[in-house]
Order: sequence, then C-alpha cells, then structure tokens
Amino acid sequence: MLRRLFGIQETKTQDDLKIEESLQKTRSGFLGRISTIFQENEITEDLWEELEETLIAGDVGMNVALDLVEKTRLRVQRDNIKATKDAYLVLKQEMVRLLAAETPLHIDEPRILTVVMVVGVNGSGKTTTIGKMAYYYRQKGRRVLIAAADTFRAAAIDQLKVWGQRAGVEVLAHAPGADPGAVVFDAIRASQESRQADLLIVDTAGRLQTKFNLMKELEKITRVAAKQVHRAPHEVLLVLDASTGQNAISQAKHFKESAGVTGIVLTKLDGTSKGGAVLNIKQELGVPVRFVGTGEKIDDFAHFDPVAFVEGLLGD
Repeated sequence: MLRRLFGIQETKTQDDLKIEESLQKTRSGFLGRISTIFQENEITEDLWEELEETLIAGDVGMNVALDLVEKTRLRVQRDNIKATKDAYLVLKQEMVRLLAAETPLHIDEPRILTVVMVVGVNGSGKTTTIGKMAYYYRQKGRRVLIAAADTFRAAAIDQLKVWGQRAGVEVLAHAPGADPGAVVFDAIRASQESRQADLLIVDTAGRLQTKFNLMKELEKITRVAAKQVHRAPHEVLLVLDASTGQNAISQAKHFKESAGVTGIVLTKLDGTSKGGAVLNIKQELGVPVRFVGTGEKIDDFAHFDPVAFVEGLLGD
C-alpha cells in the first residue's frame, strides 16, 4: 500500500531488500513496537503519547518524534480517520516525506567526468564504503577510478588499494605524506586522459572533525577539483557509522560547514538497533541519506530509498 501511494513499483529491487534486511536489529528493538501501538481498536490520546515515547526511545530524537506525531495526528483529524491501521499508514507516509531528498543524486547525471569526494572520521567505515561504492558503480557499467587523497597514513593507502583490487578498480596514489591536492589533480588528469574514467571517487583524511587543518585541507581539495572539472566535486558524501546514533549529528554538522556535504552514507546499519537516527539526521541537517552499508561483503551496499527504509523500519 505504501509503495502504491508514492507511485513506486510493487516489486522490490535488490537494494530495497538489502535495506529491509539490514534493519532487522532496529525493527526488533523499540521501533518494532510501533505496529503493536496501532493494533488498538480506537485512536486515543494514549496512543499518541505512547507513539511519541516509543519514537524517542528508538533513537529518532525528541524534536523529530514530536514533529512526526503532530503531523500524523493533524492529518488523522483532518481526514476524519477512525481506523488505527489507516492512522499507521499516515505515520509511514510522513516518515517517507521526511526522508525524501529534494534534489537528485548528481552521480547519476550524464557528464564526461563525475567527481565524488568522500569524507568522514576514522573508524566510520569510509575506506570500506569507497570500495563498495566503486564496485556498485562498476557493476552498473561505469568506468571508475579511486584517488587516495588520505596521504597521512600509509595504512590508509594500502587498505584502499586492497579494496580497489576487490572492486576491480584502479587506485591512483602518491607516496605517504604527499600533498592531497596534488593527488586529486593527477587523478582528474588521469581520468580525463589515460584512464578514460567517468567516475572519480576521492578518499580524504579521516582525522577528528574538530581539527582546523583537516577542514582547510578539504576546502583545498574542493578548490583543486573545481578548477579542473566544471562544478566539481559533484557530490560530497559524509560517511557516518549508524551505531553512533545521535552522536553522528555533531560530526555531520562540522563536516557540512567545512566540506559542503551534499549527502550521507550510513554504514553498519545491519549491526545496530539505532536505525531510527536516520530520521533525525535528515531533519537536523537538511542533507539526504544517499547510500547505506548493509553488511560486510563488497556488494552489501544499497542506494537509499525512503519507502524501502520505512518498510524495513516498521514492517510492510
């Protein structure tokens, strides 16, 4: 029913199924109780209060929980809805609207070369995400090149090369300690000339977001890319660990201010019960979730779809 309301095909894609499966832990936690709240025979004040408490306990965040309940309640009153199952559907619709992206994903737009910069703190799953993304788009027929612009740790370059080999994608790297801007410059030139790539994914240093120099470095990489390719980087994706829940918000705010983040990649979704934090991330930042990591294998990576996510969160 939810898919029909949003004009989405009834048959679920592989990405949809991966998202739903990865939310099993979240669904079996607090948010899984929401369906039982709407099994009551009538819509009462107690129902709304219980829904509010359950959303907050499910790591959705107080402001988002209050907003969702209020919008759902007002629509139920306006449309004179009496059945709790219909009120439940309204809640799902409001969640989908909250999560929906206002702009298309620029990676999928036709152009000679698309540049994607990936940012995030160490331990968030950034390197793994880049490998999975490279594989994801290579499977779709894109010619992908990875730029190892995290030059401060030799281990980061080595790890990226391992993931590049798994994905069947070349990694362009300089020696440890090299200028990250120079790596990006050379990678763009290589993409345009010898490598003939149409998608360049740029890794960046993942030190703590409070470091001033790191933010200046990201700004420099952005300038280098913009001088070489029109409107580059076309996406700046921030990798966040889903298991950090609400703590991910403060990380995201720092990166959004300094790196111009355009989208979120949420990792380790399958290993946490805090999937509800996705709703808060979108509301607080105004930045859409674009991809999710759904497991440990190289193909455990999916394009984020709000309807599939809500179905995975609450059940069909």
